[in-house]
Amino acid sequence: MFAVSPAPTAASALEDLAGLARALLEGERDATANAANLSALIFHTLPELNWAGFYWMKGGELVLGPFQGKPACVRIALGKGVCGTAAQQKRTVVVPDVHAFPGHIACDSASNSEVVVPVMKGGRVIGVLDVDSPRLARFGDAEAKALEEVARIFVESSDLD
Repeated sequence: MFAVSPAPTAASALEDLAGLARALLEGERDATANAANLSALIFHTLPELNWAGFYWMKGGELVLGPFQGKPACVRIALGKGVCGTAAQQKRTVVVPDVHAFPGHIACDSASNSEVVVPVMKGGRVIGVLDVDSPRLARFGDAEAKALEEVARIFVESSDLD
């Protein structure tokens, strides 16, 4: 059984995240199972989160995938909110205060900061990894880089269309 113990600090949690993700996905190629387990890993490993999960590109919009947290927005248009912006621009977006982000979509009113990483395969966006926190300015470059690595591990470890 795979066990996750909360890390003593945010910095050590980030250092451990890629290794934990690799170990968790080892031997499993199913994308849904892998996304579900990564959502749980992120949610229970990184401190001060209230949502962690995936949205997938379907029919030209983002559609809710596996996640941990309160129920979420089901569909997000490209270019809308933090998730739609990250997908459209094919780049990670870190937002210290979501209430100051133009067009922010408030799926959970408790969220105050957010980081969204595009999940890329073959140069195209297949989805996004979205992580929210109730704490303002919770995410920075270190979190963005760690989550980008997790997204890469997901793509390498999963059978994707």
